[in-house]
Amino acid sequence: MTKGHDAVPVEARERVRRYLEAVVEARSAPVHTTVAFNALYFGYDLGGDGYGASPLCLDDFPVITFGECAPVLPVGAMVCVATGSEPLYAEIVYREGAHPEAAAEGGVEVPAWVSGAPAGAEGPGRPGDGTAPWRRELLVPDLHAFGPALSLSSAQLHRLRTRRRWLNEDGHVVVDVRYPSTEAARRDDLTAYADHLLTTARQQLLSPFVPVSLAALVGSTHDEDLRTGLLGLLDTVRGVLNSSASLRTWGDYAMTRTSLAECWRDTGPLGGDDLTSLASAVERVAIPPKRRHGLTKPVTVYTAVGPRLRGFPGATQLLRGVAYAAAVCRANLALADVVQGESDQGLFENGSRVTLDDTFESGGVWRSHHPGAAEPPGDPLAAAGRGWTSTLPAPSEPEPEPETDRDPVDQPLADDASLGTGDLLRSDEREIVWRAPLRLAHLIDGWFPLHPYVVEELRGSHGAWPVLQLELDHRGTELEEGEAVQKATVELGDETGRLTGIDWPGDYFPGLVLELRRHYGSPMIRLATVRLEEPVRVGDRETGHCYDPRVLIREDTPGSDRHGDTAVGLGPRELVVRTVRRCGLLTLDGHALLDRAALPSAAYGFQPTRAQTAALESAVEELLTEGFLASALGSRDAWGQPHFPPCEGQPTIPLVGYCPTHPRVIRPWGGAEPADDVLRDVQFVPGHLRRLRPGCSPSDMQRVAFREHCRRLGKADGWELPHGYTFVTEHTRGH
Repeated sequence: MTKGHDAVPVEARERVRRYLEAVVEARSAPVHTTVAFNALYFGYDLGGDGYGASPLCLDDFPVITFGECAPVLPVGAMVCVATGSEPLYAEIVYREGAHPEAAAEGGVEVPAWVSGAPAGAEGPGRPGDGTAPWRRELLVPDLHAFGPALSLSSAQLHRLRTRRRWLNEDGHVVVDVRYPSTEAARRDDLTAYADHLLTTARQQLLSPFVPVSLAALVGSTHDEDLRTGLLGLLDTVRGVLNSSASLRTWGDYAMTRTSLAECWRDTGPLGGDDLTSLASAVERVAIPPKRRHGLTKPVTVYTAVGPRLRGFPGATQLLRGVAYAAAVCRANLALADVVQGESDQGLFENGSRVTLDDTFESGGVWRSHHPGAAEPPGDPLAAAGRGWTSTLPAPSEPEPEPETDRDPVDQPLADDASLGTGDLLRSDEREIVWRAPLRLAHLIDGWFPLHPYVVEELRGSHGAWPVLQLELDHRGTELEEGEAVQKATVELGDETGRLTGIDWPGDYFPGLVLELRRHYGSPMIRLATVRLEEPVRVGDRETGHCYDPRVLIREDTPGSDRHGDTAVGLGPRELVVRTVRRCGLLTLDGHALLDRAALPSAAYGFQPTRAQTAALESAVEELLTEGFLASALGSRDAWGQPHFPPCEGQPTIPLVGYCPTHPRVIRPWGGAEPADDVLRDVQFVPGHLRRLRPGCSPSDMQRVAFREHCRRLGKADGWELPHGYTFVTEHTRGH
């Protein structure tokens, strides 16, 4: 499931779908994709306890205070609402913009510039300076998500709403959210939630108390691996919700079709009659009054759904708590159905064109324009933010860039002398055995060097151009017939020789250690890989075979594969990693350290443009923050050469280093992927908690095993088994 919806077998998708359909039916609010992920990952009890029995640590939740500035809290975030007495734990199930200039209660028209305005906008056509933009948001917390034991009574909630100090009168939280950047403010809900889980809620995400931690699922604790796996899980959940025949979705919010049908049959406030009235009002609001003489001017009206719903008689009580989220989503679905079913791409027979303009502000903003025939057609449900763009000045011709961007240079590969040519294991009168690492040049051109002893023997027995049989043995992996046995030509020079015309198997990589065996006088050379005791992940590479860390660092870089080796076309992050690994000081254990000041010129050959230098520096900061690169101190000698560790008497310089981790790789399905959507008989079971019978306690061995499990997940020391649980170590199940 970490690889996305399409990678999940049908049977597994059906199991998830049945559970999520039950979750959507059990919860009062529409279930967002991130909330559905929480239910799957942390365990939402359908019997009424919610997350009450889950492994979540309530003390790790961020605290929000009504009316004050708050961090970014996407839908799905678990929070603690500050009150005057007991803390109030909740799950954010819905959020929307709450711009101060949006329509007041019962109003209709929203200022045009508010619709689609970016965070930090100060007025029509004034986007702000872009530095840490803020936006007022309304958060709808589910105050009963953690079961009755952590929920307030109706009387207590009524008192909180009445005082309006910690919740507003509807039981919602209005906060000013400060974003770290304009880019962060533009992120979609799923990306924002992934960022939240990997930063603010990281302890919660990587908790060893969950059924299977994300770190165990992806086999790594590196941020990029965690992010990729997390986004894959979210994509799986979203795909399952969208594929359900019993659910309907508005954006990422899912509701049951049964609840929607019941709403349309309801004749009370916010029922079918009011939804019909809303759709009719949005369709006709821009039609100007008829005049006997003269032409009418174009009219554009922006209607916010949330304030419009509050204007219906008797709706106040029905818009409190999570019911507000349900009402807003139902109203938007009703408008979307009318627009799609009764108009031509938003153009109605009365001449009005109705389109969705903003999905976030005030429950959603719909644009009504008359006459609509003059506007170009398009998808009426693709929010374009035309209200905001209509207030921007006309674009001017961009000023020419004073500098010309350079292409990065292709740093040459290190020669054999710096990385070694292999080790002689045995040489006697019968055979010679040696080991050598596979190099990138070998993969690209299909050749491999021979040991000097073999060259000498071949020169005397076979002539200058012998053809030998090459037998490949990739330990633990079955090779195809054309790869396992090949014909290779031997090219003999004055002092060196090599095998050419080799078709290397697809999973061979630079640094892979090869053991070669040659019987004197035999027309064959055997070539075999060497198995590790257990698989490891080195950077982005996963392998179960021995490798040379120095070659792997230098040559298994971004932009390098068996088809070529170039830095052209790489983004700043990949270019930084490639440059550090290719040009840095190389240590015996596979570390590369580069003078940070020399990074731009090493990447581009000459000093690049200011924009390119800034992009590289930003990428370095990101990689250091994520732990993918590390900083160190070195020194520079009188000839300008860097040294590490720093030498006494030399000026110190900052270094940036690549130091790959070597976590053990878990193979869930016995070392191979399941075929034809059928799981294998042997399955890997990750380490997990198991509830004990009353009066029982875990053994000391299991306590130690749990602490080791926490360490592998990247947790700090001090984790102990929760009371009433033992730890089941990882194992295989089946036969």
